[in-house]
Amino acid sequence: MYDELVVTALSDGELEIVVSGEGADDVPRDASNLVVRSIAYAFEAMGRRMPGLRLEARNVIPHGRGMGSSGAAVVSGLLAAKGLLEGDIEMGDETLLRLATELEGHPDNVAPALFGGLTIAWVDEDGPQHKKLLVHRGVAPLVLVPGFTMSTSVARSLQPLHVPREDAVFNVSRSALLIAALTQSPELMLAATGDKLHQDYRAQAMPETDRLVRALRGAGFAAVVSGAGPSVLVLADGPGRRLEAAELVASTTDTPWEALMLAVDVKGGTVREYAEGST
Repeated sequence: MYDELVVTALSDGELEIVVSGEGADDVPRDASNLVVRSIAYAFEAMGRRMPGLRLEARNVIPHGRGMGSSGAAVVSGLLAAKGLLEGDIEMGDETLLRLATELEGHPDNVAPALFGGLTIAWVDEDGPQHKKLLVHRGVAPLVLVPGFTMSTSVARSLQPLHVPREDAVFNVSRSALLIAALTQSPELMLAATGDKLHQDYRAQAMPETDRLVRALRGAGFAAVVSGAGPSVLVLADGPGRRLEAAELVASTTDTPWEALMLAVDVKGGTVREYAEGST
């Protein structure tokens, strides 16, 4: 799923924002807009004065559903700045990831939005880092999106500051197994998506999501909470199994879940200049 942003440089001080699609009724139309703030942040970091802007945002990624919409907005703003600054100053991958992480607070969502594919992201003394891996072609993602939203900050507040050692050991082992499942052995996906540090603590805030995850996993599908929720991600072992999961959801729950059968992106964010002053 891609959000599309068309940005045109205007005279200084001018700001025009047009939004269609997801969040069109709620997205700010002033300087507080996350995309605008991201562009401004990049220009300031590069020591350049930001021009006036016209933004045409065509949003596809659902907001407040645990699908990384804010990370995508940050990345689209930074890539727009990269395009507008082209020929004056270069913004490489390392710079883009650093700025995106500073804006988002962590690299988890912005790294894959920038680079695509399966991205391992971490932060060390030199700043945010990433490693991009190829996903096994047998992995078939299914995202189930409900009509209700979930606050990321609320979801995070439900997790304890301290967890049992055995639960931490469990998740570390499953994290390692998950990389093997995603890149080499999709048949291990159910075991690899086991979790004791994240979903149970947040279940009380989204009981319908919790019920769906449990029902799918009970039927043998690798279902997890997507991000902070409330969407559900199923990493099926092949298109046939993905279809079975979608049919199970339709037949076992009264909650309307939109089933999105998606492919794994391999490109990440892209910039295309199509007219003078626009990107």
